[in-house]
Amino acid sequence: MRCPKCSGSKSSVIDSRQAEDGQTIRRRRECEECHYRFTTYERVEERTLVVVKKDGTREQFSRDKIFNGIIRSAQKRPVASNEIEGIVNRIEQKVRSNQDNEIHSELIGELVMDELAELDEITYVRFASVYRSFKDVGELETLLKQITKTTKKKETHETK
Repeated sequence: MRCPKCSGSKSSVIDSRQAEDGQTIRRRRECEECHYRFTTYERVEERTLVVVKKDGTREQFSRDKIFNGIIRSAQKRPVASNEIEGIVNRIEQKVRSNQDNEIHSELIGELVMDELAELDEITYVRFASVYRSFKDVGELETLLKQITKTTKKKETHETK
């Protein structure tokens, strides 16, 4: 590790500890040449994930896109940002656990909808209406009937 002050190539680790996020190691180092102390961070290098979109184009996976899509869908709904963050974390974990470096956008969309169906029905419907690009009210009506069935099943299980 090069010293940021003198560019010396030798430094020793004085202290090592886990950073707040739990995914990073924070190291205090001291340059052996000028004795300047500095901090470095070490984390696992994650492989690059590529999302294959419906039209066949590819782009780099972005958890921010998922987060922003859910935020828009959850606008003015009683959904906390930490709940959304949890959803995004779970989806990213599922996507990264896939052995392939490429993942289809349809799978990501379905993972988001599965999570939102459990979280908030209105947010789910808003997200689904954009994600599935409904062509008419009939398609939306079909989705609402599915949600109503699922909700009734949940209520029946919860009252037993």
